[in-house]
Amino acid sequence: MRLRYLLIIGLSSIVMVGCAREVSNNQANESPIAVNASIPVLSIQKKPLANSGQAPKTNTINSGTFVSGEQTTNGKVSITIKDGKSFLEIDDSFKTSESGPDLVVILHRSDNVINSTKPPSYSLKKGDYIILALLQKYSGAQTYSIPQNINLADYKSVGIWCRKFNATFGTASLSQ
Repeated sequence: MRLRYLLIIGLSSIVMVGCAREVSNNQANESPIAVNASIPVLSIQKKPLANSGQAPKTNTINSGTFVSGEQTTNGKVSITIKDGKSFLEIDDSFKTSESGPDLVVILHRSDNVINSTKPPSYSLKKGDYIILALLQKYSGAQTYSIPQNINLADYKSVGIWCRKFNATFGTASLSQ
């Protein structure tokens, strides 16, 4: 009888430890913290705009259309300024593949990322880009805050990049 209880307790412990590790691994995969500390990552928290009764003034400074790289990626993107703050806005026609485990939105120094890299993955070189945030969703409109310490003149395109496999899903060259 005691052996039976010990077996039940032992098996229960193994199941609980296994589940705790799975939850821990899933949370680590969803975290915007870089796996490799040499890759620059910015942690952005969204803040709602204050409602002052007036719509904030929006000024579009750059825009572009996504072209496919590793995966089919479509849609338009723009860099806007609202009340002195910069935002990257992806429009509602955006769509990319759901096959990436660690997709992030980046700003890249090159204006032609796809043609400056090699298929099939269109891999990126450290120092050529900066990560803004994890991709919020695979399709539809989304907005990302751009930190004020970023010199937008240094970046000529936007990309959807799989950090885990260094695969560029798609990019959009920015023009005024």
